[in-house]
Amino acid sequence: MKHKTLTAMLATCALYGMPVTAFADYPEQDIRVVVPWGAGGGTDAIVRKLTLLAEAEIGSTMYVENIDGGISATGVNQVMRAQPDGHTIVALTYDSIVTIPWQDMLPGYDMDNLKLIARVTSEPDSLVISSDAEYKTLDDVVAAAKAAPDTIRIAVQNIGGRVHLALLQLEQLTGAKFKTVSYPGGAGPQKEAILSGEAIGAVTSLGDFANLLEDNTVVGLAEFSSSPNPTYGDVPMAEDLGVDLQIGSFIVMAAPADTPDDVAARIEAAYKAAYDSAEFQEWVANVGVTPDWLGMGEVTAWSEQTQTELFGQMDALVEAGVLSK
Repeated sequence: MKHKTLTAMLATCALYGMPVTAFADYPEQDIRVVVPWGAGGGTDAIVRKLTLLAEAEIGSTMYVENIDGGISATGVNQVMRAQPDGHTIVALTYDSIVTIPWQDMLPGYDMDNLKLIARVTSEPDSLVISSDAEYKTLDDVVAAAKAAPDTIRIAVQNIGGRVHLALLQLEQLTGAKFKTVSYPGGAGPQKEAILSGEAIGAVTSLGDFANLLEDNTVVGLAEFSSSPNPTYGDVPMAEDLGVDLQIGSFIVMAAPADTPDDVAARIEAAYKAAYDSAEFQEWVANVGVTPDWLGMGEVTAWSEQTQTELFGQMDALVEAGVLSK
């Protein structure tokens, strides 16, 4: 009799388009959290910390899986095609929301295939330089890049990605011409490039380079932000140095688009509790990243506005011949 009752309920769900998940106890299995970048970068560290705390709230094991490739497209695309049952979610960054859609890099990659759950951080980009370099200020390195174009090697992540765009804008605003060297795969390869001497500096968020800043392997010359960094207040803002440049990344948690609203709300509540915890707030205060929450009611509109503004900026750089698409 129980089997017949369950069969009838499932049939009713199918008839009226109701999500079967609504009748199930969520979560029913481990929750896979995709970080679409390699291990060891700032995004990976933040998502792992938040997820560990959220796990205690949601009542199931949550595990992080790094799926690198395609400046985050490989991992994000997997989640777009995953079952919309709340057991697969993903951490989106700037490139996931801006670079890939603007470049139309992957057929079928459409933000409408995701349900945005929450933005958890904002991460302005910066110019960091090896502490062994002779350049001690932004003016120093800009002057050197003007005097000897294409000789000051600066590491970015992916050509056409966010930090490359930041470096292009810095060049356009200052008249400098750096030697841009691409290291796909997140901040980890950029760090290796500086440690090995392949590059003298990098454009990245300060949080991504927290360990190298702490041991004075690199120093921050400028942060592309309009407000001081809560962790690295000694790093000047670019606008205070006469360079009006503001750009950076963020972390947004998302699930497949058809994930039921009640399930998405459970995920949101777990991450909000983790975000609000004293443990996370104390931890994040030491890694150079600004906690910056937007929930389901606001994050989608914010994402669409961000896309519109940045697509316009990049289209203008294409028209000026500075960036190719």
